[in-house]
Amino acid sequence: MTYDYGWGNFLSDRDKEHDKLWGKTELSGFGSKPALVLIDMYYSVVGFERLPIFESMKTWPGSMGLEGWAAIDQTVALLAAARACGIPVIHVKGLETDIKPWVHRKRAASKLSAEMKRKGDQIVEEVRPIAGELVIEKAAASAFQGTPLAFHLNGLGVDTVICCGESTSGCVRASVVDGATHRYRMGVVAECVYDRTEASHYINLYDMHQKYADVVPKAMVIDYFHEIANAADSFPARKTA
Repeated sequence: MTYDYGWGNFLSDRDKEHDKLWGKTELSGFGSKPALVLIDMYYSVVGFERLPIFESMKTWPGSMGLEGWAAIDQTVALLAAARACGIPVIHVKGLETDIKPWVHRKRAASKLSAEMKRKGDQIVEEVRPIAGELVIEKAAASAFQGTPLAFHLNGLGVDTVICCGESTSGCVRASVVDGATHRYRMGVVAECVYDRTEASHYINLYDMHQKYADVVPKAMVIDYFHEIANAADSFPARKTA
């Protein structure tokens, strides 16, 4: 499958030459027991209205605007495929507090009311959890750090973690690196992750693809989910005592 990831526009001539000599030439591949993990897909990073990023930031300073909404819309079909194929779905979101000890920068105090903050912490309706799907809150950038995510994945026998969400350069990347460290096969769905700045988005996609994950298009992941489901259907169900 030919797919333009977009990162070539952000590589220098030197980088492109290095990529020819040392770049990734084939996918590492996924396993037979995937899970879909959606990271930080709540309203405070896109807003309740679909506005361009700088308009949205007037109310939601951390908003990613229309690029974020576009990724969420792409995730809807992926999420539906995972559910239809019996792929475990796990939602990960930040603690509903203002405490973010991993952020090493000073920001002005939020002007949002407590009610607005509460609404901003809600997972976007288009990809909200349904009954039976796990929701994990985290107090660090990574979905793995200080959470029971790995325990649940191990309990399900998962060997492959497919990631969506935001931000590409922040919580998604931190989760992908930690997942690879835990020896999971990591996947990032190119259309379903998003960031505040284009350069960070594309360069981090490139970097994750080179080192820690297979960055792949949504269509490929949907096909993969169906292959897993078809393989499972080809074997009779095991009897339980």
